[in-house]
Amino acid sequence: MARPRRGRALFRSADVTPDTSTAAMLMHTDGPHDLRHHGDAEIRDTGALLIDLAVNVRANTPPQWLRECVGGSLASLAAYPDGRAARSAVAARHGLPPERVLLTAGSAEAFVLLARALPVRHPLVVHPQFTEPEAALRDAGHEVDRVLLREENGFRLDPAAVPESADLVVIGNPTNPTSVLHSAEEIASLARPGRLLVVDEAFMDAVPEETEALAGRTDVPGLVVLRSLTKTWGLAGLRIGYVMADPETIAALERAQPLWPVSTPALAAAEACMGPAALKEADQAARLIAVERAHLLAGLAEFDEVRVVAEAEAPFVLIQVRRGAEVREQLRCLGFAVRRGDTFPGLGPGWLRIAVRDRVTTNRFLQALDQALAVVGG
Repeated sequence: MARPRRGRALFRSADVTPDTSTAAMLMHTDGPHDLRHHGDAEIRDTGALLIDLAVNVRANTPPQWLRECVGGSLASLAAYPDGRAARSAVAARHGLPPERVLLTAGSAEAFVLLARALPVRHPLVVHPQFTEPEAALRDAGHEVDRVLLREENGFRLDPAAVPESADLVVIGNPTNPTSVLHSAEEIASLARPGRLLVVDEAFMDAVPEETEALAGRTDVPGLVVLRSLTKTWGLAGLRIGYVMADPETIAALERAQPLWPVSTPALAAAEACMGPAALKEADQAARLIAVERAHLLAGLAEFDEVRVVAEAEAPFVLIQVRRGAEVREQLRCLGFAVRRGDTFPGLGPGWLRIAVRDRVTTNRFLQALDQALAVVGG
């Protein structure tokens, strides 16, 4: 059976001395990236034939109790959705009043609302990160600037790279696809009078104890935090997320929503996922992900050909390999789908994102990667 070749990983962000003069670069161009490409495209049509390491939804979800909760809500489908109980549950979970919370049909809807409903003149997105915020802003007619975080600095945030003129700044934490968890205080330092600071925390509940979270903070001016229930609970098909912000911003976003934007089953799921037992289960899942991620990173470190962003804190890791597109295709031939990285601004075709899975799956993937690298390298 093939085994990974032993060697030293060529890149780990902890090994690089930060150079704030080159930590990030401001870009004013759209570039060639396909902002609408997402991980589900890697398994569309052929998903049943591939082990999915491209989509970041936790495996074996939703749990049975959540399936039963969603199923039980079907008896009330004849009535229009009433989101008050779910909204109050989300607000209570973060220690906020309900007027600071808005439920949405996933975080994707929230990005569209932010782009269309708020008076923004100079939006800026910190990349590499989830591309839907920029796509939504461009679709709404905005010209979008980018700050590109640098590989040599471990893709860490450089607050000084964000120009004062930006009146909307978008950043992910932990960031998709780099898996970097930024300091909450560094992100908060980006807040300014007259600026909206949008923090995508879609993967924060996969971080044990949610360290560096800004959700629930009311002391940061202009702060808008987005959360999703898709990843941890396996609800991508149900579409449920929420926004936390000051009441005026929430009211403006709510006015832009259609009537009854969140379905009754999604509302039932949101309320259920805010309970103490669910929060405990989510934290246990986050701790297990951390253990399995460490195992994946250790395996990847055995390959001379693989460069790893090693300070990973999310349920996925980012690697770079020579001839990445060919390696990805070889992995598909061997039964594994991974996420291409070249659709993220700031990355190129050599970058691949790999979801964290159980140990057996990871070991099989490492063997497949060994074979793929041998074929491409040969």
